[in-house]
This record gives sequence, C-alpha cells and structure tokens, in this order.
Amino acid sequence: MSSYRKPKRWADSKYKLFPHQVGFTAPPHDFCAAPTDFMELAPKSVGVHGRLMHVPEYAHELKQRASNFHLLEDVVHCMANAGADAVGQVGTNWVHCNGTDAADIRAFCARLSDTYETAFHMAGMCLVDACEELGVSKIALNAGYFWPDWRDGVIRFLKSAGLDVIYAGNFVDLGFYQTQEEVNDHIWIFPDELAMQSFVRIAERAPGAEAILINGMPNWRGKDGQPERTVHRVEELEGSLGLPVISSDFALYWRLFKTLGVAPKSAPGRLLSTLL
Repeated sequence: MSSYRKPKRWADSKYKLFPHQVGFTAPPHDFCAAPTDFMELAPKSVGVHGRLMHVPEYAHELKQRASNFHLLEDVVHCMANAGADAVGQVGTNWVHCNGTDAADIRAFCARLSDTYETAFHMAGMCLVDACEELGVSKIALNAGYFWPDWRDGVIRFLKSAGLDVIYAGNFVDLGFYQTQEEVNDHIWIFPDELAMQSFVRIAERAPGAEAILINGMPNWRGKDGQPERTVHRVEELEGSLGLPVISSDFALYWRLFKTLGVAPKSAPGRLLSTLL
C-alpha cells in the first residue's frame, strides 16, 4: 500500500491558482498542442500545466515507450504535488506499447489515480471510453501517420475492449503516400485537405461503421498556415460523413472535463457536446 499523501493545502481552493487544475504530458521531444487546445475550450476557472518526460535519446519507437512507461507515474506524482486535479497523457500508443489490453490500462490508471489522489487519463483509453459514451461498437480507424506496428497495436487494443474494428488504415494503406518514410517526413503536420479526404476514404471502405476514430495527434495545416488538430475539424467532418468522429485529442479533453465536472465553454462535435 502506498504511503503517498497529496499535500493537504490543495484540498482548500483558496490555495490554488485555479478552482480546477489539469496537467498534461506528451511524448518526449514533442511540443504538444493539447494544453493550448484544451484551454481554448475551457472556462476561466480551469488552469493547465504541462510536463514532458525526460528521455534524452528518443525516436518514437514502441520499445522506447515501453522502457520508459514508468515515467508516467513520475509525471502524475509531480502533478499531484503541484495541486493538479487531473492529469492527461497525450499519445495513443502508450496504452499498448507493453502488450497491455484495455483491462490492464484501466487498472493502471485506477492505481495511479488512487495512489496520487489525482485522476489520470490516457488518450488511448479515452478512445474506448468515448465509444461507450456514444453507444457505438462497430468502428473504423483512421490510423493516420501511424507506422504499421503502431496501427496494429491500436487495433489490438481497441478489440481487447470489445470494439468491432471493421476497417483500419494509415495514410499509406489509404493511398495518400507511397512509403512510411514520406509520411514521417511531415513531422505530424499534413495538408488541410487530407483531413476530409482521409476520413471520406475510410468511410468508403467501412460502410457499416457507426463511428470513425482517428489515433495519434495529427495536425492539419489550416488555410492561414497554422497547424490545427482534429478538434478544429470535427464539426465539418461529422457534417460531411453523417457519423460521429472520435479523435485521441478531444476524447482526452472530453474525459478530463467529465472528471472535473466542468462544462467546456465551446463543445464542437457530438462527443464534447455531451458535456453541455
């Protein structure tokens, strides 16, 4: 049994900078848009803090995530000490990098949440939770920029949660790029039109899907040149497809708002609108 006790002062809101405080961590060596996007959706009462894991030599390989998985607990511990009410982990692949399934990750998140008296949510698990919230089980997966082993790990994880993955494909599978190396050269930022094109192609290949998921944190370069994540495209996508769209970015935001018991000031898309 853990001997950790969260500092008592954080139980009294007068000692906190914000009534509701959220911590984020992202894959090492990535400046993450999640805290900025979350704050754009959140009311003034919510504050955000970020902390990256320190992994000096990092190449986004699954084995590196597996060997540094313990650093997630370090992040939650530090955020709890600083007065966070909830912590969100950005990046889908962490839930399956050790061969874990949905039950394993639920138990892991529950253990950290209980130990550090601070709710902990992982983006990959939030995809599953979001499907449950919307009552969908037959899903298609836009695997985006994911490498084949990343894509296959996500498929396995979603199936372990009881979801019927009727089709999954990354940008190479979908015919937008010839090689994974071409995809990697974009460093997670893709042309604006690829957002709609990739979802339409997924829908064409999965006519029985009840929802379309997208893993990872792809960025679509907006018309003004600024990269934007899928939360900025969800209403357009859902309007065109006639299906719910669930992405790792706003599935995580939805779960954090739900945990805090706070409604966002803006709630684009079907999932986030359940909070209003």
